[in-house]
Amino acid sequence: MAVIGLGAAVFDLDGTLIHTEPRNRVMWSRLFDAHGVPWDDGLIASFAGRRGLEVLGDLAHLFPGRTVEELFEQAVSYESLPGMPAVAPVPGAVDLVRSLADAGVPLAVVTSGQRPYAERLLAELGVRDLLDLVVTGGDVVTGKPHPEGYLAAARDLDVPPAEAVGFEDAPAGVAAVKSAGMTCVGVSTTQPVGALAGADHVVADFKRVEVVPGPALRVPGLGHN
Repeated sequence: MAVIGLGAAVFDLDGTLIHTEPRNRVMWSRLFDAHGVPWDDGLIASFAGRRGLEVLGDLAHLFPGRTVEELFEQAVSYESLPGMPAVAPVPGAVDLVRSLADAGVPLAVVTSGQRPYAERLLAELGVRDLLDLVVTGGDVVTGKPHPEGYLAAARDLDVPPAEAVGFEDAPAGVAAVKSAGMTCVGVSTTQPVGALAGADHVVADFKRVEVVPGPALRVPGLGHN
């Protein structure tokens, strides 16, 4: 167990607070299939933790004659199709956010998703009203792994980055948190522990992460301490 002091807690959304990766995988794979683009696990993994528009920009050569915006809208349209994988909270996530709010810890979410999507998921989780701030992919010039979103959260929360803890499930997000100068807790919901090697601590989920007086976090370790 490690005890981490914190002046603020900043969470990623997809894969960190809520399990959406199975649905996202189907969404992106359907887009590739619709355009006859061969794909593999590595190509799908390139979306993890990053803004979809930026990844599609990197892959634009695979979709001649199509704009990035068109492709993104098409992919998002698959979310509402019947048979898409369900989403569910990461175990312990909602209880942890509530405990942090009760302790008076400033709270934010920094997500690569767009605002309507993020606001809807956070409302479904029942935690939106507990958050002081939500920074979305549309609020920054450069997405993860760039630290812009996390630095914006620290600035708007009026907390020095060195006193904040960021929670992330993907390597791009871990890199963003660390580049911002925050302590990083990796959550191995979508990646093996080794893929989160840049994190200061790694947990399987939030079931055993506790808020203790300080306020501080007591964190069980999987791979780093």
